[in-house]
Amino acid sequence: MKEKDIKNNGKSFSGLNENDEAESGINSDENMSGSSFLNDEIVEENTIQKLSEELQEQKDKYLRLVAEFDNFKKRNARERIELIQTAGKEVITSLLDVLDDCDRAEKQLQNSDDINQVREGVQLVFNKLRSTLQNRGLKQMESLHTEFDVEKHEAITEIPAPSEDLKGKVIDDVQKGYYLNDKIIRFAKVVIGK
Repeated sequence: MKEKDIKNNGKSFSGLNENDEAESGINSDENMSGSSFLNDEIVEENTIQKLSEELQEQKDKYLRLVAEFDNFKKRNARERIELIQTAGKEVITSLLDVLDDCDRAEKQLQNSDDINQVREGVQLVFNKLRSTLQNRGLKQMESLHTEFDVEKHEAITEIPAPSEDLKGKVIDDVQKGYYLNDKIIRFAKVVIGK
């Protein structure tokens, strides 16, 4: 390649002649074809800047989503604790009436000599207690003279069956079993005939 000195405004520049420019593929004139690669650096910078902005936006969305999920977990845990603490409130409130009846019955026991009247009063209190619990979903398990079921019964002991048809069946309830909304909350403790 030949170098050529060009005088421009009294300054000396070293440059390439036109043949050398054509051979090297460099065109310094922006109006002529082949000069588009000179603008490639600007396009790449714009693309990098756009990608960087998109990445920053996605990071921001991710951080917000993580923070929102963390807040959801905290709120859910707080609500669960509140629910556990107040879960029995309705049942306790409904049993307060029965407790009041028990207090009145106790006063009557101290002042009354009529055993039938006391028995009747206590029976009314027991019936009110049972109906209150039944209204809350409590149901007594019927076990007597039914087949022994491991899913519902807990065997305390086995005794000889008084009759042939009671073999393998529940002869006695030592402790009654209960359902709460059709879910077993206490197994029945039973005696089985063998």
